[in-house]
Parts: sequence; C-alpha cells; structure tokens
Amino acid sequence: MASKNQGPRGQQGNGQQGRRGRGRGQAPRAWSSEDGRQWRGRDGRKAGLAGKAGPQAPKAPKGDRRRGAQGKGSPQAARRQPRAEERVLVEGRRAVDEALAAGVPVRRAHIALNKGSQDPKLARLAATFEADGVEVDICSKARLDAMSSHGAHQGVVVELDDFPYADLEDVVAAAGDGDALVLVLDHVTDEGNFGAIVRSAEVAGAAGVVIPKARAASVGVGAYKTSAGAVLHVPIARVSNLATAVDRLKEAGFWAGAATEHAEQDVWDAPLGGRFCLVMGNEQTGVSRLLLDRCDFSCRLPQRGRVESLNVAQAATVMAYEWMRRLREAGREGGVDRG
Repeated sequence: MASKNQGPRGQQGNGQQGRRGRGRGQAPRAWSSEDGRQWRGRDGRKAGLAGKAGPQAPKAPKGDRRRGAQGKGSPQAARRQPRAEERVLVEGRRAVDEALAAGVPVRRAHIALNKGSQDPKLARLAATFEADGVEVDICSKARLDAMSSHGAHQGVVVELDDFPYADLEDVVAAAGDGDALVLVLDHVTDEGNFGAIVRSAEVAGAAGVVIPKARAASVGVGAYKTSAGAVLHVPIARVSNLATAVDRLKEAGFWAGAATEHAEQDVWDAPLGGRFCLVMGNEQTGVSRLLLDRCDFSCRLPQRGRVESLNVAQAATVMAYEWMRRLREAGREGGVDRG
C-alpha cells in the first residue's frame, strides 16, 4: 500500500516531567478475544486481498433470490445493516478466496448465477458461504457491474462485516496490574502503516492499540493484510478524544511518552519500561501539541543517515522492542503472552 513514509514528527516535546496520574480507576470488565470475534475462515493460509469502500448499501432488484436473509423490518436486519460510509466491498474470485483464508468476517455475498449456465466455481463459492451461515444474494451481472469499482468482479462481490472494536476499558483490563504496553496512534492515516503497527504491537505483547474515531486509518481490507491478521488478536479501541484516553491510561498507572524527531533525548535514555503508553504521530504532522502536553516525556530515535527519519510503523516497532528489552534487562517479563 502506498505511503508517504514520513517519520513520527511533531513539535518539541515538553521534556521529562514528574510522573502523574498513578491512581487506578474502577476495575473494568475483562476483555476477551472471544468477545464478538467469531471469525469464519481457514487457518494457516496467507492473507492478501483488495477491496473498496462502497457509497451505499445495495438494493436488490425484482426477481433476485436472497438466501438466508432476515425479514426487511426485523430487529435482526436492523442490527446487521451497516452504515453506507463504513461498508467495505471485496470483489473478484481470488480476492474473495483470500478473504476467506484470512478469516475476514463477511456480512453478505453477492454472486451472479444464471439458471441456464451456472459457473461451477461460483456455485461452489455460494455453497461455501451458505455453509458458513453467510447471507447469499443471487443477483444479475449488471447488479455487480454497478457495485464494482473496476468491473473485474468475476461474478462475486462480498461485503465485510463490521469490525468489533474494543472499549478503552477493555485495553486497561487487558493490561492487568503489571508491566504493560499500549500504543496510542495520533491520527495515523495510512492503512498500511496502521496495520503494520498493530502487527508489531501484537508480536511485542502490547495490551492494546488506541485510535481516534475520525480522520484516521481504521480496520479495513488493507489493515487485515498488512497486520497479517494481528487485528484479530489485539484489542483495538476507537475513542472520540485521544487526550482523554491518555489521561485515563495515566490514571491506570501508565507512563506516557511521545515519539518525535524533535525531542531532546534519545529513546535509549528515555524512561521506557514498566506500564508504558507510547504515543505515535501522524505521518505528516507528528504528535499534536495537545497530546505532547499530556505526555510525561518525549523521545526520538537517533539517526546517522541522511534521510529525514523512519516512517511511523518502523519507529513504533523499534520503540516497542526497546520497551521489551528494558523489561528483560530488569529481569522482568511484561506484556500479554498470546502464544
């Protein structure tokens, strides 16, 4: 996925300050990977698919046959109906096969099957979806042409299900009472960068990732691919206000640090370790002043080369592993073990 590949940037940090917010809030409910994450798919196969965001939910023309659908006015149908701007479509046989292999949740499959000359591959695909309990819409090729972004749907378009984001309290609960890492992404916009950061966070044993609801990358087709499925295994919380989220994490005993190339101290000298909230900034503008002021310190990665900096995903990976190294050096094993 294309990226501008700018490093974590921002204004000068506020320097190392005294630690604030050591108190703990009320005990939250425990987050579980089983909460809303019952994915369909085949384990062990590599993901890689392409999709698009659709402008509006499809309307079935007269004569289309719909299998396994809830009644139009039923409560179940109302709950399952996605908002048009959030719907993500995957089209083409190979892309759909890879979506199934990756365990990407599918809401509905639209397949063009004619009574007179049915394509056996499409018929098998329809049977697979029905066996998995996915709603199958048998429709016309013209219908798929209207839904497709490039006309190469090959007779199949699927709608992805809504991603089950966690609450911030789920992330706090996953952190427990000991050493823990949480990544806060300050409006990272590239879905490839976002997915790569989630992958690094999961491998490093982070308790969760926090992202804003607006003007930021979210879990879509690209994130499933670049995270190698890690989005299914680590809590990802979407919040309305990142500053409030950082305050809550500090109340839960986290030490907050912002990554910015304009910081005075190198990451090697920064107080990483323990309960650590790592704030990574937007690819172009870096960490906002509002979040810099919320952080206890800022730090940067030292550079010896001529390019401006690492991109945000690479920088997040280095800092997450430096947090792990500090714990190991101190003889502690922190983080969430998902092995």
